[in-house]
Amino acid sequence: MARQRITEFRAKTILFGNLNIPYDGGAVTAGRDGAERIKELDSHKKYVFKVDDGIKKRMKKGLVALKVGPGEARKARELFKKKGYKRFLVEEFIEHRPDQEKFLSLERTREGLTVYYSGRGGIDIEDNQDQIHKDILTSNNTAKIAKFLGVRPQTLQTIKEAFDEFYFSFLEINPLVVKDGKVYFLDLAVEVDSAAMFFVKNAWTENDFAYGDIKPKTEEEQAVERLARRSQASLKLDVLNPDGSIFVLLSGGGASIVLADEVYNLGLGKELANYGEYSGNPNEEETYLYAKNVLSLLVKSKARKKILIIGGGVANFTDIRTTFNGIIRAIGEVKERLKIQHVKVFVRRGGPHQEEALQAMEEFLKQGGLYGAVSGPDMILTEIVKQGLDWVKS
Repeated sequence: MARQRITEFRAKTILFGNLNIPYDGGAVTAGRDGAERIKELDSHKKYVFKVDDGIKKRMKKGLVALKVGPGEARKARELFKKKGYKRFLVEEFIEHRPDQEKFLSLERTREGLTVYYSGRGGIDIEDNQDQIHKDILTSNNTAKIAKFLGVRPQTLQTIKEAFDEFYFSFLEINPLVVKDGKVYFLDLAVEVDSAAMFFVKNAWTENDFAYGDIKPKTEEEQAVERLARRSQASLKLDVLNPDGSIFVLLSGGGASIVLADEVYNLGLGKELANYGEYSGNPNEEETYLYAKNVLSLLVKSKARKKILIIGGGVANFTDIRTTFNGIIRAIGEVKERLKIQHVKVFVRRGGPHQEEALQAMEEFLKQGGLYGAVSGPDMILTEIVKQGLDWVKS
């Protein structure tokens, strides 16, 4: 799983829709249509105008304009554009008292759906850590937590349902304001499992990803993008932590989500160096080139101990022998560097010609001193991750 933040506009559109609450916030771009959107604002109302590019702590960074009219919103947009931001959100300003601000956050963890909540929300929440309650959200405590926050149990239950349905990994409402019997999510941050895009029926797409401070793509990411444009296969590569210790070659689909999730579940999510997939029956050359770019990242990493997990489920039509031949070629080119860096390779895969492919991979890794483990679908999917992470921790 690659946790990817989406725009606040898209997150609120999804959540408000599930709650059957009208949402009149507007996405504003840096282009001409954005200027037209501001012209449509009511001159008799006050608004909040803020950057919607995935930036954390926007208020403290001066990226939120409060209680502004259309003219001031236009000036804020120009100022934020000059700073390099391209997406913005405009909403009607909700007058409220600081003591009405509460905090609610959900995060998918190994223990379950963890809920964090507090009666004191707002921009200084980090200074009030001792007042944040933590629990595992279940049907037994939903009503209690909802009462503490001043919302109906059904509201919290619906938020949970949206969290699951749309493959959220993290959600934070801060502040959450209850005023005159109405609930307001004044600031909403959501991270989704980017690998689940196929399952959400365009509720969110790549166009909704908000990357925060602009990060230039690595040479390897650019190379895979060029390769993907020439191929009928699905080839994707995202660098998460260049100096991470856990590198992955994932074959796509639900199994890849499970494998990446397990890294987070075992507490080493920050060590996950990359995410992506080589799926859709790539040929040997395409797999070789894809693996070569992942390995290029691996040898550059400054992590003390490093592993490569080659993982996936049981393929229906992808020839495992063909893709493994490509991976073996790529590893063979850098095997001496991998050996010097004490890299170990852990493999779990199944599909057509799996016996021949797994045997070839095992023999190759053992001869090169890179062997961690090699298994077919007889091994539980998450076990290969556990074995690899045990080695990293050792």
